[in-house]
Amino acid sequence: MHNKLLSLYYLMPRQPRRVFPELPLRLAYVKRTCGLTVARRQGCAAQVASEKGLFSLIFNLQVPGLTHYSMVFYFVTRQLVMGSLLQRFVDGDDEFRNSRLKLIPSVPEGSWIVRQSVGSTPCLLGKAGYCNYIRGPKYLEIDVDIGSSTVANGVLGLVVGVITTLVVDMAFLVQANTTDELPERLIGAVRVSHMELKSAVVPKLEPEIS
Repeated sequence: MHNKLLSLYYLMPRQPRRVFPELPLRLAYVKRTCGLTVARRQGCAAQVASEKGLFSLIFNLQVPGLTHYSMVFYFVTRQLVMGSLLQRFVDGDDEFRNSRLKLIPSVPEGSWIVRQSVGSTPCLLGKAGYCNYIRGPKYLEIDVDIGSSTVANGVLGLVVGVITTLVVDMAFLVQANTTDELPERLIGAVRVSHMELKSAVVPKLEPEIS
C-alpha cells in the first residue's frame, strides 16, 4: 500500500519513497436504522479527545442494506499545522475536500474475485460517491455513503457474503496536486480482519451537542 503514496521524488521512480506514520486510531463498528453522525454525540471518542485539547478526523463509512452498518475510524492529533495540506483540507470547502480526499484499498487476504474487484488503485472518495463533511471546533467528520456509488455497491455485493474470510486494508490521505504539497502523508491506515457482522452493536444515541 505504501508504494501508492507520492513522494517528493515521484517523477524519479528509482528513488526511495518516504512513508510517514499515521495518526493514532480508534475504531467503532455499529449497526443503525438511519444515517448516523457520530462526532456531535455526547461521550463519543471525538468529544473525549476534544476535552483533552486534541483534534479528531473521523471517517464514518456508511454501508447500506437490510441492516445498515457504519464502520467509524477515529484519527487523533494534538493540533493541525497551519498552512499544511491537511489543515487546508480540514478548513476548505466541500469542493476542495471532494477533489483531494483519497482512499487506497487493498485486500491482502481473500478470494481472487474479491481481490480483483477491489484492486489497489487509489480513488478520490468525493468523486466516487457522496461525502458529507461535518466540521466542529475540534474535529472533522466525513460521512461516506457507500450506497451512493454504483461501483462500490457492486463490490459490496461480492464482499458481504464472504466478509469473515477477508483482510482489508484502507489508507486515507489528502492528495497532493503540486510539488510543494509533496510528499503525500497518510492521515491514517486501518486493517479490517475477518469481520463478523454480528459483532456490530446498536449505539446509544445520546443527545447531540449543539
